[in-house]
Amino acid sequence: MALPERPLTILIAALGGEGGGVLADWIIAAATARDYPVQSTSIPGVAQRTGATTYYVEIYPAKLSELGGRRPVMPLTPAPSYVDVVVASELLEAGRAMQNGFVTPGRTTLIASTHRVYTVAEKMQMGDGRFDGDAVLKAARVLAKQAIVFDMQAQARAAGTVISAVMFGALAGSGTLPLSRAGCEEAIRAGGKGAEASLKGFAAGYESAGAGRATAPEEKRHLRRSPRERVRPAFPPETHPILGEGVSRCVDFQDRAYAHLYLDRLEPIANLDHAEDGFKLTIETGRFLALWMCYEDVIRVADLKTRKSRFDRIRDEVQAKPREPVHIVEFLKPGLDEFSALLPRFLAWPLVGLARVIGLAGKLNVGMHVRTTSITGFVLMRFLASLRPLRPYTSRWREEQVLITRWLAAITAAAKRDPYLALEIALCGRLIKGYGETHKRGKGSFLRILDTLVEGGALPNDRARIEAIRVAREAALADPEGRKLEQSLEAHGIAPLPPRPQPIRFMRKPRSETRRAA
Repeated sequence: MALPERPLTILIAALGGEGGGVLADWIIAAATARDYPVQSTSIPGVAQRTGATTYYVEIYPAKLSELGGRRPVMPLTPAPSYVDVVVASELLEAGRAMQNGFVTPGRTTLIASTHRVYTVAEKMQMGDGRFDGDAVLKAARVLAKQAIVFDMQAQARAAGTVISAVMFGALAGSGTLPLSRAGCEEAIRAGGKGAEASLKGFAAGYESAGAGRATAPEEKRHLRRSPRERVRPAFPPETHPILGEGVSRCVDFQDRAYAHLYLDRLEPIANLDHAEDGFKLTIETGRFLALWMCYEDVIRVADLKTRKSRFDRIRDEVQAKPREPVHIVEFLKPGLDEFSALLPRFLAWPLVGLARVIGLAGKLNVGMHVRTTSITGFVLMRFLASLRPLRPYTSRWREEQVLITRWLAAITAAAKRDPYLALEIALCGRLIKGYGETHKRGKGSFLRILDTLVEGGALPNDRARIEAIRVAREAALADPEGRKLEQSLEAHGIAPLPPRPQPIRFMRKPRSETRRAA
């Protein structure tokens, strides 16, 4: 009988807590049940995230009973160019395997998840430091004999299990294992706890790999072109209504790339969220993130006020007949803040600073009556609305994006320790709303809570921090002047800010009233 020349080699690259060891145990159990010689080793390592561990498994596809007392000699570590299957739980881990030479065109089947768990090096950048995932997908198409890539994390969340179950299903469905589907499923059942959810995840991974529905690089680029289609496979079903609305708002506010940025910002939080809470953290963060990213500026106001749908709605409200004219007059009072918000930062800051020095910061508001049903008024407003492509270069854009990034970083950091703390921080996004003075007061309260309770060291532990943030947020919402907020902070030993000074204005009496009094 001709025996196989060499064993089947499998390299598993997973992050800490994703069940990489469980996946290796399942493979070993299924191979052992079929009477195949099998060997496994693990190489602990420290990645820039939660800690990565590499598992290496070799299966000799011949039954022990057929070897006549002989035993194959199998190495303990993988060798570049000699790995048959690489299974990666995250896209960058697949990139590491390819960079280290474990994926070769003539031999290796690459099975990888397309979702991302960002490294510390990516998150610590002042700008967008994310690694280009498309580069990994292109390399997979070139370097692997067969590339099976799709979002395994989304399928794991939908099944209520960990990603290792989906990875096992994709591995079994790839056709590279000398093991049957029934044998793999029996190994999962033998594991006992959580078997039902694991089998559900296994089936999802098996179907995605075996039926050829894995997301190829071309399909991945297509999803990048369509943010609404990207929501369904990448996020849990419970979050789809809110995130779909958020995507629509971001496209309407700016463009598709902005909607993709919205989803990119939510993915790390969704990966840390839990099904037992109904993915509430992702839902609430998605809700307030969409509202914040679509802030109201002059460009947005001009766009909304000149839409046909608005004119039609007003005609319906006043019950105007088809040929009856309706005149609409907009009452606007822009000031220095609205004007400087449209300028680049290097022009806006000196202008605002000069106005504060000479005491004109709050005195330059100009009342305007713009008739949007007239040609001149409509053209003026549409001109302002047409500045939308220039919005990313404005000072207001940069200010909002920096603060959004800071808020999301606080949520992500808290979610790794306590999901309830992360939820309270996410709900603080409710303070950012409105425009003008309302927006300024809300942002001031938000920053006060962020500086003292979220990022400050006034509280001894996360449990106390959760309650303090909740009370402070409710106090800020109940009192626009911020005095209740300062009282709640003072209870934790934080020095309260003094009350905002209220200017006294003396009004000159009209001459007619003076004569009448005389």
